[in-house]
Amino acid sequence: MSESYAATRGPLAGVKIVEMAAIGPVPFCGMALADMGAEVISVERMLNAKFGIEVENKFNCMGRGKKSIAVDLKQPEGVGLVRRLIADGDAVIEGFRPDVMDRLGLGPEACLADNPRLVFGRSSGWGDNDGPFALMASHDINYLGLSGCLAAMGLKGPPPPPLNLVGDFGGAAMHLLIGVIAGLYAAKITGKGQVVSASISDGTLGLMPMPYGLLAAGRWSLERGQNYLDGGAPFYRTYETSDGRYMAVGAIERKFFLELLSKLNLKREVDAARQNERATWPEMTALFERTFAQKTRNDWSKLFEGSDACVTPVLDMSEAPDHPQQVAAEAFMEINGVRQPTPVPKFSVMRHKPTVGAPEIGAHTQEVLARLGYGEKEIEAFSQSGLILRDSAA
Repeated sequence: MSESYAATRGPLAGVKIVEMAAIGPVPFCGMALADMGAEVISVERMLNAKFGIEVENKFNCMGRGKKSIAVDLKQPEGVGLVRRLIADGDAVIEGFRPDVMDRLGLGPEACLADNPRLVFGRSSGWGDNDGPFALMASHDINYLGLSGCLAAMGLKGPPPPPLNLVGDFGGAAMHLLIGVIAGLYAAKITGKGQVVSASISDGTLGLMPMPYGLLAAGRWSLERGQNYLDGGAPFYRTYETSDGRYMAVGAIERKFFLELLSKLNLKREVDAARQNERATWPEMTALFERTFAQKTRNDWSKLFEGSDACVTPVLDMSEAPDHPQQVAAEAFMEINGVRQPTPVPKFSVMRHKPTVGAPEIGAHTQEVLARLGYGEKEIEAFSQSGLILRDSAA
């Protein structure tokens, strides 16, 4: 194998992942695994297989680089097909409520019996059958609400939902991704697979050691909008400009704060030595508000560019891809005409990057089943009986 060919395949080339189609953490985790070169086969429902917010298939960025099969799991034969597929893989990831996979006959006990080296990754909402909420339907905002995270966000008034970045993606998906990769490494060393569990509830809390530590140290107020990182500090928040846009200010450290005052021409008005005295914050915030309101976002952006004041423009998603910093970092790519963030992390040797978007449901059913040893007549019979869907037009 040539060095250039190996470099384009990704660090997880040769790893087989079965993704049980779902919403939230699991497709994000599957995307990340595919971005790193793993073969990710998404097991879709037969018909009406849409989840969450429906979009045209090409806009499903989390489906990029994956393969798709469609199998009727209500039929025992369909469960058998998927069990055979999982047995042929290195890992399976699923996001159903607890016991769903077990009731289907695809739980950890059955799958690990078929393949003792298998990594069984699961991400339920509240955890594995523990607690009074374990079987309750919920979404990202609910898990944040119970973790203490949501109550700590924003200024006074209703806590703002931080999209679904904290619970679904940052909390559960990233912890699941780390766990699956660690499980694959352990299986390679020991020959033994295992169950890796990263619920959204646990994953959200897994992001919060620092604020809980600050609370224990008496450095965090439970009153929202009174802390260093929740918009309470005048040197860590956003300010509206004269054109109705915003600038983001993050001048926490003293040297950065001094640079901020210098750029704002406020060294005389603000006593830098009292930066961290909360009694000064309301007056300082009001002064900063009046100051930023005197110029446009573009004017302030030019003034602060290249400085260490930790001040940047607040861009929307239509603007961010074209910012010179993002362009220089090659932070965005385009697949099928859809501009989207490029994979992270970046590797110095492995330069793999997905080139295809989300497949149509069932687009790879025949290919995958043939590789598992099913003949054309068997596959055709499966299709005719409604057990599988070969592609979206079938």
